[in-house]
Amino acid sequence: MSRKKRLFLFAGYDKDGIIDDTLVYYVNRVSKFGDVVLVLDSSCDDTQIAKIKKYCTFVAATRHGEYDFGSYKRAYLWAKENLDMKNYDFVYMLNDSVYGPFFDMEKYFNQMESDSKYDAFGMVDKIGGRAPHIQSWFIGMRPTVFMSKWFDEFIKSVRHQNSKGLVAILYETGFSQLLDKHNMKYRCLYHVFNRGVYKKIKSLYNRGMPFMKKVAFLATDGALGHQIKYVLNRIPNDLSAPIIANAKRSYGTDYVTRVLKSNVLTGCWIAIKHATRKIISGKI
Repeated sequence: MSRKKRLFLFAGYDKDGIIDDTLVYYVNRVSKFGDVVLVLDSSCDDTQIAKIKKYCTFVAATRHGEYDFGSYKRAYLWAKENLDMKNYDFVYMLNDSVYGPFFDMEKYFNQMESDSKYDAFGMVDKIGGRAPHIQSWFIGMRPTVFMSKWFDEFIKSVRHQNSKGLVAILYETGFSQLLDKHNMKYRCLYHVFNRGVYKKIKSLYNRGMPFMKKVAFLATDGALGHQIKYVLNRIPNDLSAPIIANAKRSYGTDYVTRVLKSNVLTGCWIAIKHATRKIISGKI
């Protein structure tokens, strides 16, 4: 295992104030590679926090309404106050909008960190459209970024926004734009076009991508069930079972059961109906 010193600023959210088994799984796996500062945009009681505390250097769970970047900000401020940031080789910003990891993470950290000419890196970048960027659910940084004045000012500037779309523009896309502005080089392991990370589940898994976006269950009105099942049937039961349980709690048991019963043909039919509704409503 790599001896590089890593700090993970980990953001989480649960509408019910539950620290879900899928989150415990994720935090447990990355805690083997560095220190985890977990900040949840949820009010969780001590019983919930006890599930995950042993894997973390620090845990905070209070509703703040600033989405994931608000949690990143709070985790960063706690770390800056209580840890010596100069001791870390890498700082990561991770969030729980994905299920996984499906594979051991060591090779992914080694791949991202191997080339010193890159100041920042990520798991997936969005290409195409007007604003290519590192997707904010998995971002890594060298000291040239996380020890810089501009990053400190950026993360401290995070405030509540009225929509997730505005959060994405100001902070997710904004972070990559700041990297460009300050001549920071960055790369990602996987490249997706537009919403491909939500829809190319099987393809990304077969390419070795160790995560699946949670909202894949909702994409295209549930037409991707056959792709989700493909992944669930190939990962350990101690992860697949919690994923199904979390999806049912988040999106409804009947809905998730229907999604997971679909096949390629029913998925195509659902996708056609979804596209037809969008055309009729003028949203496509």
